[in-house]
Amino acid sequence: MRIIKYLFLLLLLSLVALTIFAATQKGEFTIERSCIINSPRATVFSYVSDSKNWKSWNSWAVDDSLISITQYKNAPTEKGFQLSWDGNKGNGDLENIINKLNESITQKINFNGNSSEATMHFKDTLKGTKITWKATVKLGFVNKIITTFNGAFENEITSMFEKSLANLDRKLDFEVNHYSVKLDGVTIKPACFYLEQTFTSEFTKVRKNAEIVFNKITKFCKQNKIIISGKPFIIYHNYDTESPYTKISICIPIKQEIFITEGSEIMSRKIISYPVVKTTLTGDYTHTEKALEKANNFIKEKRYIKNTLYSHFEVFVIDKSKTNSPSKWITEIYIPIHPKGISKSLTTVTETVQDSVQ
Repeated sequence: MRIIKYLFLLLLLSLVALTIFAATQKGEFTIERSCIINSPRATVFSYVSDSKNWKSWNSWAVDDSLISITQYKNAPTEKGFQLSWDGNKGNGDLENIINKLNESITQKINFNGNSSEATMHFKDTLKGTKITWKATVKLGFVNKIITTFNGAFENEITSMFEKSLANLDRKLDFEVNHYSVKLDGVTIKPACFYLEQTFTSEFTKVRKNAEIVFNKITKFCKQNKIIISGKPFIIYHNYDTESPYTKISICIPIKQEIFITEGSEIMSRKIISYPVVKTTLTGDYTHTEKALEKANNFIKEKRYIKNTLYSHFEVFVIDKSKTNSPSKWITEIYIPIHPKGISKSLTTVTETVQDSVQ
């Protein structure tokens, strides 16, 4: 009986010693892994920064078919966005704390009682976009004990980084590089009423600004009970890729004419029916130039005369709000032209509708 007591006491002392030893360990480690992805930096950043895509490449989600993900607070690409998950390997949550456009993303992550701050840096290289993913992990007490003896948890996180970057490379290689451009030819763009916000934007920020303004106009329509009657679109008033800036109008079509106070950021306008050359891009927006090139070559070959009131506009038939797979996005591109054989300008293409919404 006395031997059992001694053994129990020895075991207890060993546990106490182990607890004290583990508690005095640093319980922190840093992991850094890199990967070069054969896609443009803006595309890679856009895909990774949109946390809706997290489950398509992060190995915690990819390897767990039963994982449950909850998204809440702010838009997926914004600072302050948060999501949480619960799966076979535990649960956790993440929050975007810094987003530097096309440069870096910093997140706070809590998982299974541990915490970390992770940053992904994006850099152009000759072979594509280099992502450098670095995280400092602070362990909870249980994992501190485990890692003290065999480094198992550190190895698990390192493996997650490597597998996730490989997933991202495969995903983007397919999603970005699988596309098609169809030349639809000459058609008539029907007349419509629409709401717009017009401003000058950096080319690199057009997609981000469009997403923000589309949401703003959609909210405006809901607040004022305005019926949306079509797909959102962007009008490019000028398009010179040698310049860092372009003048654009972010637009959403509406069912009927309305009246908005002059000077408002959001204006109501009307497109008059006129001829256009149409192309359809199925795939990532990085291939827009190829669609424009095909349309412009057609215009040159047929000797059509462009209507120079603006460059072109893009209609988002299927976009990232419908699917997080860029290969499935469908964008219709319209370049306005004059009727064949007529050299003088068409009459006005847009009309301003004034007064106010009550």
